[in-house]
Amino acid sequence: MALILGIESSCDETAAALVTSGREILAHRLAGQEAEHTPYGGVVPEIAARAHVEALTPLVEAALADAGKRLNDVDAIAATAGPGLIGGVMVGLVTAKALALAANKPLVAVNHLEGHALSPRLAEPDLAFPYLLLLVSGGHCQLLLVEGVGRYRRLATTIDDAAGEAFDKTAKLLGLGFPGGPAVERAARGGDPRAVPLPRPLVGTADPHFSFAGLKSAVARARDAERWSAADISASFQQAVVDCLVNRTDKAIKSVRIERSRDTLLDCARSERSMSALVVAGGVAANGAIRSALQALAAEHDLPFVAPPLWLCTDNAAMIAWAGAERFAAGLTDQLDTPARARWPLDPAAAPARGAGVKA
Repeated sequence: MALILGIESSCDETAAALVTSGREILAHRLAGQEAEHTPYGGVVPEIAARAHVEALTPLVEAALADAGKRLNDVDAIAATAGPGLIGGVMVGLVTAKALALAANKPLVAVNHLEGHALSPRLAEPDLAFPYLLLLVSGGHCQLLLVEGVGRYRRLATTIDDAAGEAFDKTAKLLGLGFPGGPAVERAARGGDPRAVPLPRPLVGTADPHFSFAGLKSAVARARDAERWSAADISASFQQAVVDCLVNRTDKAIKSVRIERSRDTLLDCARSERSMSALVVAGGVAANGAIRSALQALAAEHDLPFVAPPLWLCTDNAAMIAWAGAERFAAGLTDQLDTPARARWPLDPAAAPARGAGVKA
């Protein structure tokens, strides 16, 4: 079995992990930056990059020690090469390049989104390609048909804010603290999800994409109206996000199945657009209400539902090591001049979404 050292530093989590191609996580070390960013109510890129510099080398050393391994025992070194906050991405990628050069090991430059996309296969050995993935995080909200390692077809994306970004901004608007996602979920448990009339952007439209900017603005107006408690606003906001995600995912399932039916009529051997499961991944996938609603949707469509364990949903190095293992097994390694990227779409051929900017 191959042994992969994974490094993650794309946002505000510094992490290192050792994972085998047999799905064994030998070690995982993570250093958060909550204390550094809490005074600002969000992640400050310059502070994040400096924290990565200080934390990363000790974390790599600790992960190797935890696993009882030396750098020479590693078969390849995988690191997030984007997308993300460019300063942090550069810290992790440059560290990985230095280790790869020093130990004469292959480098695997991993797309952070691919790390999320493949992470369910680390936790669920029976999850086969292709599967429909809702990738929902602080910076991204996409529906992807995951057809294989390095093969992703984007079906939908956000045309403005990501769902996780909307959670974070809602938490800041309501003074709930940082990180925003867990704070809103906690507050929502004490609120009425039907109390505040909030919009469901794009729900029921032919447009397959997501939009959360208007919902965030509606939260601000609800707060300013001073008619509802923070708990009721949080619960109503969370329910609106759930409704948007379920509606758009339902549309994607039906769309893929229609395409599959057409392909079968044209060529019975073509099955690349079938789905083995409905999968959710990314930091927002840790939200209990969202997981429950998607599980119910999968059951309605007679699809297995797969979600990684909660700790694998948020940014971590185990998913980067696993994506590195999958790419390494496929013979996909990278040169030492591979650049760090602030933007890096999984499906570069996808048509731009209406109104979409750099997040498309």
